[in-house]
Amino acid sequence: MTKQPGRVPAAESDQPAVDATPEGRSAPAPGAAVLALLTLGWLAAMLWSTREAITSAAEGITAISLSAFALPGVISAALVAGAATALAFGNLLSRRYGDSITLRFVGAIGAGMLVGLAAALAINLTYFDTSTTNVIAGTTAAAAIIGGAAAGARTAPAVGAVVTAALGTLIFVVAFSRARDPLFNLFGAGDTQQSLVDAAKWVSRTESLVAGLLAGLLAFGYLTWARRRALRRDPSAAALRWPAYLLAGAGPGLLLLLAEVIIRIGGRSLLDLASALSEADAVAQTSLGTSRVDNGIWVLFVGALTALIAFGRTLGPTPDDEPISANGPDAAPDPTAPVGPVETADAGESDPADPDAVDAGPARVDPAR
Repeated sequence: MTKQPGRVPAAESDQPAVDATPEGRSAPAPGAAVLALLTLGWLAAMLWSTREAITSAAEGITAISLSAFALPGVISAALVAGAATALAFGNLLSRRYGDSITLRFVGAIGAGMLVGLAAALAINLTYFDTSTTNVIAGTTAAAAIIGGAAAGARTAPAVGAVVTAALGTLIFVVAFSRARDPLFNLFGAGDTQQSLVDAAKWVSRTESLVAGLLAGLLAFGYLTWARRRALRRDPSAAALRWPAYLLAGAGPGLLLLLAEVIIRIGGRSLLDLASALSEADAVAQTSLGTSRVDNGIWVLFVGALTALIAFGRTLGPTPDDEPISANGPDAAPDPTAPVGPVETADAGESDPADPDAVDAGPARVDPAR
């Protein structure tokens, strides 16, 4: 059958990996403005709690130690806040000036810089003027800029899913701290040092596992919501493929690992000061760093697997699974084929394959016709 020009069969079409608007532009991330407000509020809460912990402690040794302990939470919050603000700003630029990749990336970096400068200014104005203040301010600003640059990707819904899942993971980690003591007793923490170490290991694994499950479910839920909104705008919009769900589920773990890299590079001087206080502080800083890396890896793989499994359960049968007719799935009916029931030859009629058979048709019996 001759195919109609300008149309491609569904089984042969090569759909893009991102949602598209009718004008061919990439779909915006829904709820980006709300995400920006929530993440900025979370960053402000982390900065405030860190300041309260430092100012309530004695000057000198305790303040340095508490600053080192609070730095990972501030850096993670700055990464997510920079990414969410850049995402909202990118949506605004796309609506006003079109979907330019260069403009979106530059705007994302600019939004991250604004968040980073605002956070650094707040730290310098509200924290005590110590040797650790500039380290916290500079590292926080760098984290916000890096988060903004990461949000400059073209697939905005996937970035929004990563930000949503990462914010939910960070909130869960803070809330989970209230359940640590009961879990320590549940996992057999006793009076010996070995029992405490084993219980702490199982508590950390439980936290990472639940955080990864939450990250994967939040990423899948956000992408499902974004897909429904895109379909309401354009019923023919192409759907996100499985790599987008895989990346969205793994995104929170990637952000946690990226935050650890920023901490070890930008906050190296603060970590060294805290480790030099005593042998116990050095062991604590090393143990906490290893725990953060393990937590990021667990969240990465569990979140990616959870989002991918949730996406796979939504898939229906493909066109290849449908029954195929003898003439092919797209074959047209034969115009020469009889429409009604096929008449069979009577037993008394001559066999057409017999050479002695004579056609008794009227045209051959009477040559004059």
